[in-house]
Amino acid sequence: MKSNVVVCYPVLPKHLAELQKAMPEAKIIDAGQENIAEKMFEADIFVGHAKVPVDWDAVTKAGRLRFIQSSAAGLDHCLVPSVIASDITVCSASGLFANQVAEQTLALLLGLLRGLPIFFRQMQTKDFTRRPTGDLHGKRIGIVGLGGNGRRMVPLLSGFKTEICATDFFPIQKPVEVAQLWEPQRLIELASRSDILILTLPLNSDTRRSIGAEVFDAMPNGSLLINVARGGVVNEPELIDALQSGQLGGAGLDVTATEPLPADSPLWSMDNVLITPHVGAQAAYRVDDTTRLACRNLRAYRKGQMLLNRVDKTLGFPAPDVQAILHKDW
Repeated sequence: MKSNVVVCYPVLPKHLAELQKAMPEAKIIDAGQENIAEKMFEADIFVGHAKVPVDWDAVTKAGRLRFIQSSAAGLDHCLVPSVIASDITVCSASGLFANQVAEQTLALLLGLLRGLPIFFRQMQTKDFTRRPTGDLHGKRIGIVGLGGNGRRMVPLLSGFKTEICATDFFPIQKPVEVAQLWEPQRLIELASRSDILILTLPLNSDTRRSIGAEVFDAMPNGSLLINVARGGVVNEPELIDALQSGQLGGAGLDVTATEPLPADSPLWSMDNVLITPHVGAQAAYRVDDTTRLACRNLRAYRKGQMLLNRVDKTLGFPAPDVQAILHKDW
């Protein structure tokens, strides 16, 4: 009996052909978002990211699914307790889109510092009023979660003569441009010395809503928050309070707690907030790269070899030694 590889990301025929070549003995099923909840029960292997509700408890109980290759870095879409407790192997796309996330971070950060939210509004009324702007050069930057995305930002940010410190669950292999790399328990200390705090940490039971009032109060008055991680890591009501009080000078948000961000959220109308609709990982070649990683791991899975981005399911992310961004030959 053939194994079924069920696919749920925006593939073209050429991508399906590549997946078939990587696993010639399998049946490749392009489920799409409209059919994935049903087709997941037919999957021996799942490649993609289900953005619609899937009954993961029932899928796990059925006992057929053995391997998940996520097309996303964040795994909150599938790492439910039943999957974590199961024998299902899970791999992520962590670090695969680090270039794009780094560019998005710079776009949000420079947009805030140079006053673009205000100037965008002035454009609508043809208002040519000059206003003061901020500077990135010389700022103290804290990065929360120095995984694939965070590490890619470091050389770009250091080019602005910034001082960079970071926390990470694996505080090892410190980049030369990073002044200090600490364990997550030193988050408040990191916040206290950061003019700009950038969030690139995963969303799991430990990090959910972990960035809130205690963190914002520790940050220097008028500092900035950039979130290119997951909206759920931030306590959004407490973020709004910190922005309205002036404790935070601004926020650049590619992700929000609820997506789409509700129309009645105060964040939409704030002059010190820049919002993008979760596009940090977008790239013209995103599906090509996703397929390349999936094919690499499908071949390795067949042969019992090391899988890139194999996730420690209790942590919710892969250890540094298996992260795709650290492997140049995959």
